Amino acid sequence: MSNNTPLTNVTTISADDIMEGIREWVSVETPTYEAEQVNMLVDVVQQGLERAGLTSERILGRDGYGDILICRSTGAENTPGILVLSHLDTVHPMGSIEGKLKFRQEDDKIYGPGIYDMKGGAYVAQYAYRHLVQNGIDTKLPVTFLYVPEEEVGSPTSREIIEEIASKNKYVLVTEPARDGGKVVSSRKGVIRFDIEVQGRPAHSGSRHMDGRSAIKEMAKQILRLEELTDYDRGVLCNVGSIKGGTAINVVPEFCSVEVDMRVDNAELEKEMCELVLGFQSFDPDVSITITGGANRPAYEFTEANQDLFNKAAIFARAAGFELEHTHTGGGSDGNYTAAMGIATLDGLGLDGAGAHTRGEHVFYSSIIPRTNMWIHMLQSLE
Repeated sequence: MSNNTPLTNVTTISADDIMEGIREWVSVETPTYEAEQVNMLVDVVQQGLERAGLTSERILGRDGYGDILICRSTGAENTPGILVLSHLDTVHPMGSIEGKLKFRQEDDKIYGPGIYDMKGGAYVAQYAYRHLVQNGIDTKLPVTFLYVPEEEVGSPTSREIIEEIASKNKYVLVTEPARDGGKVVSSRKGVIRFDIEVQGRPAHSGSRHMDGRSAIKEMAKQILRLEELTDYDRGVLCNVGSIKGGTAINVVPEFCSVEVDMRVDNAELEKEMCELVLGFQSFDPDVSITITGGANRPAYEFTEANQDLFNKAAIFARAAGFELEHTHTGGGSDGNYTAAMGIATLDGLGLDGAGAHTRGEHVFYSSIIPRTNMWIHMLQSLE
């Protein structure tokens, strides 16, 4: 089939058929740490792409996570092409689909655990490729689909594979959800994580208070120092997200620990903030402080390559009947890894909706047809 085959007709796409496919994926609940559940969905995804003629490779999960799935079209191992990058895990616990996140449609909203982040978008990308195959239409570039099982916790077992496969491709298209009314994501903040522990000296808070050295008091000062690093103008966000400490109300606390999440706009800030925080010393010389951690996801910066890819996607979106816009977001994704490698990356290509990670997570039924047709145009026409 010639690569000059006209683009497919939008009237051949059924939103209800797509919604039923999404229902099948969402109905298999996939909390990150439930490897068997994740693998049940990997089975479904693998079968769908094998039926479309792709070859599949499955890398067994480790460290309590599910399997990694790689599906390739002809020539994908030898020719730089398109990498479609998705994750199959969700943050929602088992049983969510029987509770407040029961799969249902209410007017334009379709609810379900992980439907917005990101099973809806991941399914639409696969559907678009299968639609091309069913209509005998070639893509100009080979296509690789990569599904990872633990993106929600930072992709600890799949990062190396993501980067290896991305290095062999020309474009990376990430099926994370759209933002702010359908915008794609063209840049993201980098993510830094720190664990901080303080050890003080315990003492009876009444009879020997003077002998104690409070770990909580020290940590309180450290927390204020950390929170004051937030600088919206420079693109630095710092959040002390959890804290543990103390043993009893009448004991000067010996231990205290916190977990810190920091977001930065670029590699320079990442280096600066890591060096700064890792160099913090205790205010009280009689207590000790231990700080570990560092960069979790590199910053996804808006490069010329990403601008060029967005410009192409905007043309394909226009052909699908809508105007595409792009935005920056503070959240991280696996697109951070590929963008930091200098590979043209476009994120947020999934369905429009809202409520990620909440009991109100949903996608908009009205976004199914336009987003699917954008994917059809992208997969067929990127060269």
